[in-house]
Amino acid sequence: MARQNGIIKLKGTIGDITFYKTKDGHLAREKGGIDANRIKNDPAFQRTRENGSEFGRAGKAGKTLRIALRTLLLNSSDSRMVSRLTQSMVKVIQADMISERGLRNVIDGEAELLTGFEFNIRGKLGTSLFAPYTANIDRVSGEITVSIDSFIPANMIAAPGGTTHFKITSAGAEVDFEAETFVSSNSETAILPWDFTATAVINQTNNITPASTKPLFLALGIEFFQEVNGTMYPLKNGSFNPLALVQVSGL
Repeated sequence: MARQNGIIKLKGTIGDITFYKTKDGHLAREKGGIDANRIKNDPAFQRTRENGSEFGRAGKAGKTLRIALRTLLLNSSDSRMVSRLTQSMVKVIQADMISERGLRNVIDGEAELLTGFEFNIRGKLGTSLFAPYTANIDRVSGEITVSIDSFIPANMIAAPGGTTHFKITSAGAEVDFEAETFVSSNSETAILPWDFTATAVINQTNNITPASTKPLFLALGIEFFQEVNGTMYPLKNGSFNPLALVQVSGL
């Protein structure tokens, strides 16, 4: 691909050259590729069709999980999160040792591979929250919980410049990737001062369907605020709020 450097930036196709805009700037590339009908029917492209099928399944699975966690993701995600999650879902699907290639899926894969996934690479939970916490998924009761002992915020939370306050958020989700449905619930603390005053013990319980047979997820995050004249404003529009999957039970 080539980069457009002129004053006038083009969009569209001229001859065999396609001009388009991306996050990396205005680019141009030569039009080409293999006929779609050939990819769809030629036996030589059987592997391509299988890979495409599984990639599409990974994209749908990622979308369902994102919607289940949408309330938290509205304030805690980066611009490339969707593609990163899809790539992680592909790895989950490829871990399916039961289904035939092209038919592999999340249910028979290893959903636990998503443990530790960071939804915001600009503000990772692993480099923001240093207070020890206990995360637990109780499949029988349907309780997805997080517990954090009392801690000193200024010592145990690495906050971006300008932070005066924060809150801890969490979500539990039960996801049916085949039906593309979910059950989820969220919890959050009050907005707390980011200072040297110890917090109270934090216990959050997110309830989903008891005795579920679907993959279960626990997400934990932090939202940062700046107080100005008694009003709390999301710090830098939430661009540095961390959110991660801290526990996954794929069954």
